[in-house]
Amino acid sequence: MTKSHFKSTVLFGGGGFIGTHLAAHLLSIGTTDRVFLADLQPARIKGWPTALQEFNKQGKVAYIQLDVRQPITHPELPIETDLIINLAAVHKEPGGHVPHDYFATNLPGAENVCAWAEQVHCNRIVFTSSIATYGAEDKSGDEIKNEQSLPTPLTPYGISKLVAEKIHIGWQKANANRKLLIVRPGVIFGPGENGNVTQMIRAVLGHYFFYIGNRHTRKAGGYVKELYRSITWMIDQQDTTEQGIMLYNFAMNPSPTVEEYAIATNKVTGAKRWIPSVPYSLLLLGSYIIDGLGRAIGMRQPINPIRVRKLLKSNYIEPRVLNNSGYTYHYSLESAMADWYKERPSDWRK
Repeated sequence: MTKSHFKSTVLFGGGGFIGTHLAAHLLSIGTTDRVFLADLQPARIKGWPTALQEFNKQGKVAYIQLDVRQPITHPELPIETDLIINLAAVHKEPGGHVPHDYFATNLPGAENVCAWAEQVHCNRIVFTSSIATYGAEDKSGDEIKNEQSLPTPLTPYGISKLVAEKIHIGWQKANANRKLLIVRPGVIFGPGENGNVTQMIRAVLGHYFFYIGNRHTRKAGGYVKELYRSITWMIDQQDTTEQGIMLYNFAMNPSPTVEEYAIATNKVTGAKRWIPSVPYSLLLLGSYIIDGLGRAIGMRQPINPIRVRKLLKSNYIEPRVLNNSGYTYHYSLESAMADWYKERPSDWRK
């Protein structure tokens, strides 16, 4: 049980990977009595964490389909709530959306969530931003960025997230009784993720993963179960310190290298996959060919020049605020992967 307690919690964008894990955690440790998952997509209850499915059967979960790009009004939303967690965003990049989509969703979404918070007199928001706000990634991996680093986002996603942070900050500044917690996570992985880390694991185990000079490239990331532990920890820290605004990075410390992700995959599964190295220039040329053919036949391909260039760049993010708060990590990279594999081995197979 955490120190903080909320009668009800509304998670906008709560029907996805992070939201459902976070909701299950909040209910499991008694931080909240009931959660409302508000999301654009229909409920996929069978894909929820087992604990959340059980809470749903107990009537502690309400699922509401809505679009945060529109003014928020829905009869099934509570007329008052203690805590709002804003996870709603267009986030997949590169190649996931056209630039306009990031701004058309992430900015009105922030404005509408803050407006609804004011409407229901909620004085507490947790906003999930992104390390993409820090901007350019570093090829050498030597540049370590922390919460004091100047945000210089270069992508539509990173820019939209930084502006969304400012919208939430404006909401907090309007009333001294309000509390805002901003978390900037790296790549989050775990049961049901089905994203970049899942794809890498499958590639390693499927014998089609290889290094392109990026063996020591660092990729800031963290386990979803560590993320939700850190959020409830920082909520308690904010209550203790009475700070109106707190912002922290979330990632393992230090950020793992690509090789460390691959080694952990082999160790957890007992596999002994040899990983070859290929010239970066050869893969980049191949990505242009594959991307061009895919566009010609109207088929989106997972390999494109933007993704290949990104593979070579490090994003080394230090969670300095979290470390200074006294937070103790529960998972190493290997133990996180082992926990994931034990809970949902089907994620690791195509």
